[in-house]
Amino acid sequence: MSRIKTGVIAGLAFGIIDIVPMFFMNIPDRHLALAGAFINRFSIGFLIPNTIVPLPGWATGLLIGLLLSLPDAIITGIYGPILGFGIIGGIVIGLLVNRKKYWIKDTHL
Repeated sequence: MSRIKTGVIAGLAFGIIDIVPMFFMNIPDRHLALAGAFINRFSIGFLIPNTIVPLPGWATGLLIGLLLSLPDAIITGIYGPILGFGIIGGIVIGLLVNRKKYWIKDTHL
């Protein structure tokens, strides 16, 4: 499977996992919050397999999860859940992508 397909699948899965609990919360501007959260988590899942850095997979996931979650955490003032889920999700995706490296084609992007 190509890195792009892997990133799309990981991004869709992470985005959906993140927004499902939000349907049961009382959130002002629900549609904007759902769209913003989904796009952020999709971006994390998409970028981890498509970013080449000299770090282990889990560290790449941690870094991307932290960097992309930090602006949302600062804007909302809700640091724990946003950063925690972004970092944990990033680490998990990084570990899975690194573990399954044999099935990702190293094609030029």
